[in-house]
Amino acid sequence: MNQVSAFYTGPGELLAAIGSALDAAGVDRTTLRTADLAAVDEFHIRGRRATLEIIEALALTADSHVLDLGSGLGGPARTLAEVTGCTVTGIDLTPEFCEVATAFSEWTGLSGRTSFQVGDATATGLADASMDAALTMHVAMNIADKHALYAEAFRVLRPGGRFVVYDVLQGEGGDVHYPVPWANDSTTSFPVTLDEMRELLPRAGFDVVSEADSSAESLAWFQKMLAKIQREGPPPVTFATFLGSSYAQMTANQVANLTERRIRTVMFVCSKPS
Repeated sequence: MNQVSAFYTGPGELLAAIGSALDAAGVDRTTLRTADLAAVDEFHIRGRRATLEIIEALALTADSHVLDLGSGLGGPARTLAEVTGCTVTGIDLTPEFCEVATAFSEWTGLSGRTSFQVGDATATGLADASMDAALTMHVAMNIADKHALYAEAFRVLRPGGRFVVYDVLQGEGGDVHYPVPWANDSTTSFPVTLDEMRELLPRAGFDVVSEADSSAESLAWFQKMLAKIQREGPPPVTFATFLGSSYAQMTANQVANLTERRIRTVMFVCSKPS
């Protein structure tokens, strides 16, 4: 876990670096909306569009209390809170991510409905059946014991609660090209296959309501993002802010991994039996 946290921490001083980049671009932090930060805090393939799909799948209301396992910089949590009025608790292994997520929520006026704490997604310490819904996005690739992750989500959900998993899976095209945005090499990367996911989620107790493969859309998203950067230049802050100089190679590898079907992006909508 220390290796994973160190990978995401990058060069350090992340909040200062992001603040400086926004200031240099003339961005007024007092009027920020969640969409303004999406280039850096929606740290998953297909970005905000994928988050909105998850919101629809979770069927949230303003009274819902949602758990985001592996919440990163908090982009999905804030979007959930902004769109539905719900309350979100985020758990993430990386202290600096929780620090930045807390600051971003203050900047966007959502600190009253989002909170972030450092912790292990496989052992959150939260009470049994204390959450109305849960999600995890592009997190399990860094977790070898996926049963522990999904069993923890099952434990904290109330009966009838929904759990959405949106992850990168191992494809049939061969080993993953590294580095990628979640790992420099295979020592901290543990993607599983679609067939394995179809066993893992029911074994944790979930009913799988649906699954949706978005791999083709993911490839198109990367291609569109790269074309936009070539036309307009990069936004003030991007994932490169914490992934460093390797980010360009990571992006190229992701395009190759998707093109060669070495990875797949799939969303599972699950329910805890009542």
